[in-house]
Amino acid sequence: MIEEYFIGCDVGTGSARAGVFDKSGTMLASATCPIQMWKPQPDYVEQSSQNIWEACCKVVRESVQLAGITPDSVRGIGFDATCSLVILGESDSALPASPGSDPEQNIIVWMDHRAKKEAQRINQTRHRVLDYVGGVISPEMQTPKLLWLKRHHPQTWNQARKFFDLPDYLVYRATGEDIRSECTTTCKWTYLAHAETSGKSETGGWDDSYFREIDLGELVDDQYGKIGQRIRPVGQPVGAGLTQASAFEMGLEPGTAVGVGIIDAHAGGLGLLGMDTGNQSLSDPAEGHQGAYRCLALIGGTSSCHMAVSKDPVFVHGVWGPYYSAMIPGMWLNEGGQSATGALIDHVIFSSHLASGLQEQATRDKCTVYGILNRQLKEEAERRGLSSPGLLTKELHVLPYFHGNRSPRANPSLKGAVCGLRLSSTLTDLALLYLAVIQAIAYGTRHIIETLNGKGYAIDRIAATGGGTKNEVFLQQHADICGCPIMLPQESEAVLLGSAVLGAVAAGSYPSVISAMGGMNHAGQVIEPDPDRTAEYHEAKYEVFQKMYHDERSYHQIMDRLDSTSI
Repeated sequence: MIEEYFIGCDVGTGSARAGVFDKSGTMLASATCPIQMWKPQPDYVEQSSQNIWEACCKVVRESVQLAGITPDSVRGIGFDATCSLVILGESDSALPASPGSDPEQNIIVWMDHRAKKEAQRINQTRHRVLDYVGGVISPEMQTPKLLWLKRHHPQTWNQARKFFDLPDYLVYRATGEDIRSECTTTCKWTYLAHAETSGKSETGGWDDSYFREIDLGELVDDQYGKIGQRIRPVGQPVGAGLTQASAFEMGLEPGTAVGVGIIDAHAGGLGLLGMDTGNQSLSDPAEGHQGAYRCLALIGGTSSCHMAVSKDPVFVHGVWGPYYSAMIPGMWLNEGGQSATGALIDHVIFSSHLASGLQEQATRDKCTVYGILNRQLKEEAERRGLSSPGLLTKELHVLPYFHGNRSPRANPSLKGAVCGLRLSSTLTDLALLYLAVIQAIAYGTRHIIETLNGKGYAIDRIAATGGGTKNEVFLQQHADICGCPIMLPQESEAVLLGSAVLGAVAAGSYPSVISAMGGMNHAGQVIEPDPDRTAEYHEAKYEVFQKMYHDERSYHQIMDRLDSTSI
């Protein structure tokens, strides 16, 4: 009997990856390929759907080859990707995302903030669908981007025949079937999956009045043909699986099962929340807390997402959701997040005049620049006689809103701040600033957890994956600041595993997403907080973190008094 294998294909902000997994969730091999990105002007970030598809095919072929398995042993494949907007014209031709762009640049990337004014316009309507995005829509979501296209790039708007979320585009490209995901449409397009049960139609989750009120009534008139008429739960098999063409490009067999796709961070949730947490499973919510669970899934990368699930809807202003069936079918999801985490850490490091020297040293030492900075922090703490490196930033504080705040303040226009700089720029100074940034990100996570718990959750542990979880300082600071143990999965590539879960469910190897999560997720290392050494310190720093936000707002108000004609 041929062993069954499943592929998870993940498209992040900077690369495409694929991993081959067996039925128990063990990864045999993986491959990575960078993808192109263009930034034609501030707040504009664009990519190419053709470039991304070619990268996906490349990493699938390479991962199968590295795993040493035959294509006919791959039973299913799942796709996840960033929630970026793909624009297609007649015959699926690429259309430019902005005036003057090459048509190849047909993706508005999730982190693109060109639609801030359109998001403000939508939020002014206070339409009822906004209750299901935390009360405030973000320019990272798709309807503000669509409105921007209509207002500022009518040529592309008028020529467009399909708008896809990137995960759904990959499924469409793989199968030829225009099936949209309850994850993407609910989280980023204002689809109300819980309304499907009304019996109205397959598109019963779309709210006609919303699209007409925000001046996108053409989508209603088209009966949502451009944005999704067939919307399905994640993991459900799509059509007849891989087409002849896509199978050839990927080096797989035609008909290989393909699951309905998912956003990358949400795939990470599938790769984390099936772990045995010691006190709870998915069927065992925290008693007395409205069916809400105790474990938060933290998926870190360029940005960070914070996933919390519940049996009943929990409304939290400034936290996206509640989303029905957006990650785990039949369950509600609240999604917090930070718009810049890995991107912010890298910005601080690599904008320093020390960056090139650090990179050269890392190459010589066969380590990362983060490892060098972590070592510097440890040595500095020892030199000062401190019990923990985390205590080094008493006089250095950071407000991490360099790319706005996703939640719970839900303001994409916020700015960052640093307090406590000196007339010095040594390696130690850079290491301290790097530490203060990590701590600021962790204070943001604490703020999200406190906000969720104030509305009915009982979160007291974090399951984490992503780039930051490979950094011991990042992990320990999050544990100490949030007062929660950080649980790492046995399989560190939890996002890839989450996509493979979809492939396993689509192939029928597991009867449901929850059963596949239970069969393929396994717990690994646990990072415990050290409150005896740091609790009082971080309580004071957290107070500074909150005050810095209010201080920054007061500066903004002072400057707003100026007559615009005087500057």
